[in-house]
Amino acid sequence: MTDTQVRLPLPPFTLETAIEKVRLAEDGWNTRDAAKVALAYSLDTKWRNRAEFANNREEAEGFLARKWKKELEYRLIKELWAFGGNRIAVRYAYEWHDDSGNWFRSYGNENWEFEADGLMKRRFACINDMPIKESERKFFWPLGRRPDDHPGLSDLGL
Repeated sequence: MTDTQVRLPLPPFTLETAIEKVRLAEDGWNTRDAAKVALAYSLDTKWRNRAEFANNREEAEGFLARKWKKELEYRLIKELWAFGGNRIAVRYAYEWHDDSGNWFRSYGNENWEFEADGLMKRRFACINDMPIKESERKFFWPLGRRPDDHPGLSDLGL
């Protein structure tokens, strides 16, 4: 995809297109392919992720590469929280373990703002990590896209 192409669906979002945009973002992040995922963001994207800031697509890609090197067996579920115009708010949870085998469930909220071409211009994330036992995991699918029949956050009581 070049920067002159569009990234469907486009704003302004309807309920259906906002849900679709959220699922596409979830699917992308579950690939753990930093270069591919970064293409969903504008060249001058602005991010805040915990205490880390990215000021362009290249920095966002670097952040993602570092993230998935540390967060092993990463599985993510996102859920639409609210939307309007060119903005979407999501809540999400993901499970992962570190290189010592310690498991975590990370909970968060994101606010997204999109350009007319469907690329994400701004992303602000708040995240909390909760240590869990491996036996407390809830996200069981092969690495990659969450199957359509796997429960979402609300279905799992999260």
